[in-house]
Amino acid sequence: MWRRSTVPEGDGTIVAAEPKASAVPARAGRRTAAAPAAAAGTVLYLDGVTVSFDGFRALNNLSLVIAKGELRTIIGPNGAGKTTMMDVITGKTKPDRGHVIFDADTDLTRLDETRIANLGIGRKFQKPTVFEHLTVFENLELALKCDRGTFRTLFFTLDAARARRIDEIMGLIGLGDRRAFRAGQLSHGQKQWLEIGMLLMQEPQILLLDEPVAGMTDHETEQTADLILDINRDRSVVVVEHDMEFVRRLGAKVTVLHEGSVLAEGSLETVKNDHRVIEVYLGR
Repeated sequence: MWRRSTVPEGDGTIVAAEPKASAVPARAGRRTAAAPAAAAGTVLYLDGVTVSFDGFRALNNLSLVIAKGELRTIIGPNGAGKTTMMDVITGKTKPDRGHVIFDADTDLTRLDETRIANLGIGRKFQKPTVFEHLTVFENLELALKCDRGTFRTLFFTLDAARARRIDEIMGLIGLGDRRAFRAGQLSHGQKQWLEIGMLLMQEPQILLLDEPVAGMTDHETEQTADLILDINRDRSVVVVEHDMEFVRRLGAKVTVLHEGSVLAEGSLETVKNDHRVIEVYLGR
């Protein structure tokens, strides 16, 4: 159904046809009538998410709520669905059913990976991905949040405000004295921190970190815990991890996944004393 409308412009009038409100499609990504509404103060809401691969249910009616500014740790045995959950949130995998609502009204299941990342969702995989032949500073400069059009990229110049931002991030991740080092010269832990810094250059609202301390020394693990706590002052963080001492150090609410669903939630002490968690995970 269409109706005519007149829009004045200059001395004349443009006559245009436009759809009635009922005929206008929902904006891409916006929550539809079928999608649930997220509660106020929620940055991420998974509602009844199910994913199957060749008959195997990697996620089984998974529901999860992450509040704005929250630090959450996700634990569970191998095959519990932790990585698949992150894949669904970031658009790498589309669920068979269910919704993933970001910032109250955006259904991520309707968007691709690039648009989801641009919304403010940053993800770090287990293995650090940095440009090893470039310096620490240059890696962070490349990750700056800015227009990536061809013309602007060719004639890009680093202004004082952006240079200060890079310096701030280098200080936060503990690599201020390594600014001129090539990334390939860094230790494994330092590469992990550099990649986290590159994500922070994008100003995400929420960070998803997949086993950020895997392969680190005890000292690096402690420093990473401190880094995550500092990052959490300004944004939500979700950490998938197996290292229980690291989880304890973060002191955050813990969600235990098992067979694609939430098995238990609460403090680390609460879930450690849950007989179901002991049976399927901690007791092994």
